Amino acid sequence: MEQRAAAAGDDGPPTVPEGIPVLDESTPLPPNDPPELLIITGMSGAGRSRTAAALEDLDWYVVDNLPPRLLATLARMMSPGEGGVHRLAAVVDVRSRTFFAELIDVLDQLRAQGVGYRIVFLDAADSELVRRYESVRRPHPLQGDGRLLDGIAEERSMLGHLRHRADVLIDTTDLSVHDLARKVRELVAGETGDRSLRLTVVSFGFKYGLPLDADHMVDVRFLQNPYWVSELRHLTGQDEKVSEYVLGQDGATDFADHYVDALAPVLDGYINELKPFVTIAVGCTGGKHRSVAMAEAFADRLRRHGFSVRTLHRDMGRE
Repeated sequence: MEQRAAAAGDDGPPTVPEGIPVLDESTPLPPNDPPELLIITGMSGAGRSRTAAALEDLDWYVVDNLPPRLLATLARMMSPGEGGVHRLAAVVDVRSRTFFAELIDVLDQLRAQGVGYRIVFLDAADSELVRRYESVRRPHPLQGDGRLLDGIAEERSMLGHLRHRADVLIDTTDLSVHDLARKVRELVAGETGDRSLRLTVVSFGFKYGLPLDADHMVDVRFLQNPYWVSELRHLTGQDEKVSEYVLGQDGATDFADHYVDALAPVLDGYINELKPFVTIAVGCTGGKHRSVAMAEAFADRLRRHGFSVRTLHRDMGRE
C-alpha cells in the first residue's frame, strides 16, 4: 500500500498506483448502456462535493455521505425499465466514521452479487488540501484535537487500499472547480452526459419590470406598436395578423436574423462554461404584441441553429 508523507513542504502531486487510469488523458471512459453505479470517494477537500454536483447536473441520482452498508440497498433502485434509476452515484468517505471500515467488504459483496460499479477516487497534494481547508476554516473530519496534517495523514492511511482499487483517479491539485466539472463531464460521464443548451426566450412588458433571470435583454420598442391599430389591439403577438404587422415593418426581420446569427456563437460558449440554461428576454411596453411576436421569431431562428428552445410570455394577458 502506498504511503505518502504528510509534510508541510510536500508540494508534489499524489503518486498514482500502477494500472489506475488518470483523468488527464484524452480518452474518455467507455459509456455503459446498462444501469451504472458510480462510487465517489477520496481525500477530504479533493473535490468530492463538486464531482457530485457535476453528476447531478448531468441528471444522475446522487446520494452524499452514504454509510457503506446502505450501498446494496441503494443499488436495488437501479433498473433498466421505466421508473428505475439508470445512473446512480454514491459519495462514500471517512465522514461515515466507523461505518467506513465496512466499505471494502460491501464492495466485495456487491461484486459477488453481480452489481457493476466503478470507483472514482479524488486526490490532491497535501499542501493543496491544507490550503483549501485553511481557506474555508473548517476542521478535517479526522483531525480531532491534532494538526490538520495529522488528519490528512490518517485519512491517506485509511484510504490506501481503496485508492488502489479505484477504476479512475482524478488529481485535482491544479484544477479549479470548473475544470473539475469539465473532467467529470468529459471523462467520467462520457457520451451519456447531456451537453445540450436549453434556451428560454421570454417576452415581457417594461411597465411590469425587468425579468430578474435574463442573461440577454432586447428592447423592441423601436417598432411601431400594434396597440394603436384598432383591429389588432385585442390580439397578441401569437396571432398571425399581429406577427405579420410587427415583422413586416422595415428592418424587423433583418433585426431578428442578425441578432440570432450574432448570438449563436455566444451560446456555444455557455456550454463550455458549464451554463446549460440561458434566458433571452424580449421587452416592449406591455408585453402583449411586439415582444411576443419577436420572441417567437427569435425562437424559430434559434431552433434552425439546432438549439433546444422554449418560449414564455410573462405578461401577456395582464392588461
